[in-house]
Amino acid sequence: MKKLLSLIFSFCVLILFASCDKTETFDDQWKLDNEAQFARITADSKYTKINSPSTAGHIMYREIESGNGAKPYSTDKVRIRYTGWFKRDWSRTQDTYEDDRGNIVYNKIIFDSTDRNASLTKRVNEFADGFATALQHMQVGDKWEIWIPWKLGYGETKQGSIPAYTTLVFEVELVDIVE
Repeated sequence: MKKLLSLIFSFCVLILFASCDKTETFDDQWKLDNEAQFARITADSKYTKINSPSTAGHIMYREIESGNGAKPYSTDKVRIRYTGWFKRDWSRTQDTYEDDRGNIVYNKIIFDSTDRNASLTKRVNEFADGFATALQHMQVGDKWEIWIPWKLGYGETKQGSIPAYTTLVFEVELVDIVE
């Protein structure tokens, strides 16, 4: 009886391993490309690292304009202006390019933005982890370019036009802390 159970168990394990497909999917390659791009930014001396309070990772930023106001806490409401984007192909530096058929490809995908003269008011802790981390280190008047790895952004889940595992880039201006 033990031999029969052992044989059945071995057969089930063999079928399980045989059914495991090692084929690389779009998500696998997309994740690797996005992680590689974030690693390149992490190694670039123009950018500064900030660890997330959640301990889930870090973001990178570079200062575009320097402010001199207060820094918000996670529970504060802030008024910001921003543009969020990612690239279809991180290996291409161009925002648009021509493919082999002569078609124009828009490589830089802007997925969200406030109007140039408008702003958004929201509590810091209502933003994704990486975005909230950056805001808590900014001073009113600061304008930063922020790089957020997928783990501190939208993670393993697709969000609208943003694929899972996407490195997000934001240009953010902290306009004010709202009382």
